[in-house]
Amino acid sequence: MATVHLRIGDLVWGKLGRYPPWPGKVVSPPKDLKKPRGKKCHFVKFFGTEDHAWIKVEQLKPYHPHKEEMIKINKGKRFQQAVDAVEDFLKKKEKQGGKEQSSEGKGDAKGKKSPTKPLKILEEDDEDLSALKDPSEKPVQDDPHFHHFLLSQTEKPASSMEPISKRLKIVEEDTGSTSIQAADSTAINGSIIPTDKRIGFLGLGLMGSGIVSNLLKMGHIVTVWNRTAEKCDLFIQEGARLGRTPAEVVSMCDITFSCVSDPKAARDLVLGPSGVLQGIRPGKCYVEMSTVDPETITELSQVITSRGGRFLEAPVAGSQQLSNEGMLVILAAGDRTVYEDCSSCFQAMGKTSFFLGEAGNAARMMLILNMVQGSFMATIAEGLTLAQATGQSQQTFLDILCQGQMASTFVDQKCQNILQGNFKPDYYLKHIQKDLRLAISMGDTANHPTPMAAAANEVYKRAKALDQSDNDMSAVYRAYIH
Repeated sequence: MATVHLRIGDLVWGKLGRYPPWPGKVVSPPKDLKKPRGKKCHFVKFFGTEDHAWIKVEQLKPYHPHKEEMIKINKGKRFQQAVDAVEDFLKKKEKQGGKEQSSEGKGDAKGKKSPTKPLKILEEDDEDLSALKDPSEKPVQDDPHFHHFLLSQTEKPASSMEPISKRLKIVEEDTGSTSIQAADSTAINGSIIPTDKRIGFLGLGLMGSGIVSNLLKMGHIVTVWNRTAEKCDLFIQEGARLGRTPAEVVSMCDITFSCVSDPKAARDLVLGPSGVLQGIRPGKCYVEMSTVDPETITELSQVITSRGGRFLEAPVAGSQQLSNEGMLVILAAGDRTVYEDCSSCFQAMGKTSFFLGEAGNAARMMLILNMVQGSFMATIAEGLTLAQATGQSQQTFLDILCQGQMASTFVDQKCQNILQGNFKPDYYLKHIQKDLRLAISMGDTANHPTPMAAAANEVYKRAKALDQSDNDMSAVYRAYIH
């Protein structure tokens, strides 16, 4: 949603996490309630539910200009009740000559001050979080953004906003196969209708596990395979089917996705014994989601299509957390019809999808993105250790950083994890170093200098030498302190 300039009292549509835009009003927060650090947001009271939340400015739209749009894409009794509550509010305001009259904190007829109900911040582990859910509704996927920012009155009937399922819109430009084709960056609300095609998934690592979980939750029929078979057990319990080999999965399914660690693993999966290629028949679709070099993509595309198969690359930008939340960014290239056939799958696993033209373009874009991210992470680690070496508080450094132009969830989370000594992998250090290496090689091929990436790559290589490969990328910090 576009950024807008708002004032206290303005009516808005506010979008919180994976929940649909909901009508609300910008209000003043309680004096003792601090604004989330590093985030430009407004405190919003939602109509119909009487819930409150800090909403980022880019997730807010003025109420009146977008009313018809929101009513068209949002359905449900509770949503309609919320809209009716807004209209009642406007009618009362009009009768009062355009002035609002709040009863909060005002005295009653006898001059006594009526108490206001306390607001409580709901966290993920709150026992009464279930009070926000309508028992008549089906369970929805947990959203940590909702749990973290939603404030709800404790003395009120149970209520909630309706769950959101994401629907991505495909947009195409007539500028050739290499031009950027982007899906609408704002998810359109509505129920995801899972494809009736049979889905296969190969590789249940940090990213693949979250993707498969969301495919299953959204009603897709999924057959899974993993090199370490034990990882399949949890998904079998959730309703997935088991394939004994990659070839068997491909032969059983209409569309097969794979998400593995590196180019060698991607090639072995396709070309090795009982591999993908043995199961490919005319019309079978293969979607490579691994982050690999464009040469590997070209090779895999050629061998798949030589058997009559249809090929799409679709690497994802994100982390384990975003994978679990179904909020990945998907970069796709190759066969456009496969991209369209994967629509419901991409809706389930991601918040945004881009189609980038011919096969190889998504790999190039993904390597550039991860090159920037890896270099940035190394620079942040360097700054933290330099602060310590010069007698400055690392926490103060982070606090200042999160109030400036570089403020982001990425910076905040990674730095906090470093200060806590928590390097549980959200994106493996060995994988970001692999991406840097491949990006540098791509630069060499294009005769384009990548000195910053090359310097960062050396720091990650040192971290790997210090046995940090299987830790999070933020463990690059340890390369500076040893």
